Amino acid sequence: MSEFDLIVIGGGPGGYVAAIRAAQLGMNVACVEMRASLGGTCLNVGCIPSKALLESSHHYDEAQHHFAAHGIKAKVELDLAAMMARKDKVVLDLTKGIEGLFKKNKVTYVRGKGSIRGAGEVLVDGGQPLKTKNILIATGSDVATLPGVEIDEKKIVSSTGALVLDKVPEHLAVIGGGVIGLELGSVWRRLGAKVTVVEFLENIGGPMDAEVAKQFQRLLEKQGIAFRLGMKVTAANAKGAGVTLALEPAKGGAKETLNADVVLVSIGRRPYTDGLALDKAGVKLDERGRVAVDKHFQTSVKGIYAIGDVIAGPM
Repeated sequence: MSEFDLIVIGGGPGGYVAAIRAAQLGMNVACVEMRASLGGTCLNVGCIPSKALLESSHHYDEAQHHFAAHGIKAKVELDLAAMMARKDKVVLDLTKGIEGLFKKNKVTYVRGKGSIRGAGEVLVDGGQPLKTKNILIATGSDVATLPGVEIDEKKIVSSTGALVLDKVPEHLAVIGGGVIGLELGSVWRRLGAKVTVVEFLENIGGPMDAEVAKQFQRLLEKQGIAFRLGMKVTAANAKGAGVTLALEPAKGGAKETLNADVVLVSIGRRPYTDGLALDKAGVKLDERGRVAVDKHFQTSVKGIYAIGDVIAGPM
């Protein structure tokens, strides 16, 4: 049996930073991560790869449409495979960098899915229990799903699938006008796709300031993104070559359809507590499925703490 002062479950930006800092303060620390690499959603399938593609697509758009005004003539051709390879290298370099920091700070890196057997014990893939004085839950969030729309990561994709498409879709429909959908919609619009954003609310950007959201929408429309606001998606039919979405006004009205090659479901994220066995450990959740914590981030069980997207607050 191994015994630690702290076991962190989750190797994302909350978990790996906590593990390193705790080790620097003299604790014997382990970090349990179920992915093949550290960095969580952010580094692997979130902020970092999306920003890498945003940068690349921006350069492509500039070369294709704006260089001539500066007296630069260029024949521009998209090499999507090379663009994706660059994105993957950016991700790999950063995730390997965290592994290096773990070694430097003597954090034990445990690959596998962690579950809590009770205060002081963590199981990894159901194996031998790891003993610890404290547990920190930092398992983050996962893609929120929409009833009637089944994600297959091929024709109906989440943000994860939208980062690895092997060709530019002719028409990309984005369900959700939040920052993730708009970000990835902009990438594929710049690379040549027709993009239509379907949003349940009458504005984009969710809780964004109304005036900022209004100006933001105008800028995106100038880039060629179309918006269907105040519309809800009730079903998706992925039979055949593309996807047919069933739409209807959020406030009621005539039903209609929207056809697309690829549909991106981007309606938000949910706390990821799957497989942690929190009920058996006695850890309480709030009404929205988030881990309930006090002002010191301690859960209902002494010695078990939680941080990040898995608790209440902005994700």
